[in-house]
Amino acid sequence: MQGNKTPFNSLSGKMIVTKEGKRLGFVKDITFETKSGELINLVVKDSTPYTRNLNLERTPSKELLIPFNAIIAVGDFVIVSEEDLI
Repeated sequence: MQGNKTPFNSLSGKMIVTKEGKRLGFVKDITFETKSGELINLVVKDSTPYTRNLNLERTPSKELLIPFNAIIAVGDFVIVSEEDLI
C-alpha cells in the first residue's frame, strides 16, 4: 500500500476481507497520526462473527481496528493479511 494514494471516500464502505476470503466487515473510518499524516488503523463497521477469532484492538466505543500495515490491496474490496492481525 505504501506509495499508492487512495482517497478516503473510495475506501469508505468497502468490504474488508482476508486474503483467504473471510469477511471481516466494512470500512467505517480511518485513524491517523495528525502531525505526520501516517495512517494507523481502519475502523470496522458491521464486523462479522469471524472477527471474534482475531485479537484486534478496539476503539473506546468497542469498534474494531485493523492495522493499516495489514492491508495488502485495495480494489473492489480491502484485502488484509490475517497473519498481520493475530
